[in-house]
Amino acid sequence: MEIITLDDTNLDSEHICCAISDKKGECQVSSKKAWLREMFKDGLVFKKGNVRGKVFIEYIPAENAWCPIIAENYMFINCLWVSGKYKGQGISNQLLNECIVDSKQKGKSGLVVLSSNKKKPYLSDPKYLRHKGFILADTKEPYYELLYLPFNEDAKVPKFKGISKRNIITEPGFVLYYSNQCPFTSKYVSVIDDYAKENDIKLTIFKYKNKEDAQNSLTPFSTYSLFYNGEFITHEILNEKKFKSILKDKGFDILK
Repeated sequence: MEIITLDDTNLDSEHICCAISDKKGECQVSSKKAWLREMFKDGLVFKKGNVRGKVFIEYIPAENAWCPIIAENYMFINCLWVSGKYKGQGISNQLLNECIVDSKQKGKSGLVVLSSNKKKPYLSDPKYLRHKGFILADTKEPYYELLYLPFNEDAKVPKFKGISKRNIITEPGFVLYYSNQCPFTSKYVSVIDDYAKENDIKLTIFKYKNKEDAQNSLTPFSTYSLFYNGEFITHEILNEKKFKSILKDKGFDILK
């Protein structure tokens, strides 16, 4: 498959990520593209298959990653996604190899990626990564794993920042941290925010607006993390139905 590298010259014309540029996806697509345009200045690379599908890899120098990690001279993989009819054709290997070659040419010591102890939505597949040689660097409850692929024996082992490993969410009620890394976040944050207001449910929202905010995040996954009374609930982007399910589990009476 032909692989395209996005930049300022073709970003507006190319299909990106998991949303189609139509009326239903316009908000999240524009939000993601605006974020990408800013991140190109920090060395972000976005490579995709020359198709209208979920076939892409996104990575950035670790010092500019929107993740609370210490990974000196590493390249951080934000996302590697191949789905639908394109799975099982070796395209994930092709995209990962593009990242490896590019990172070595840029003098990086290795790759680092946020994953989990078993496959979960929005996080890179740990089984695939381990198959490709990635090693466990660090962990964070309840299931986060920081995996890395060193290019040489002298590469330092990456780790989570201490602030992200402490459970110190003190805000009462529901607390949501998010950023525009994923094209779905802006839309669905508004969905549950509106529902919470309609039903007098306390929901406090914090948006990571820059890498400094995200690098000092209280949770490894700065794209989307929901807490309730200090307890971590989920990193999965919620629609109204899923939010209602969580509310029921917490004993709320759902009327609307």
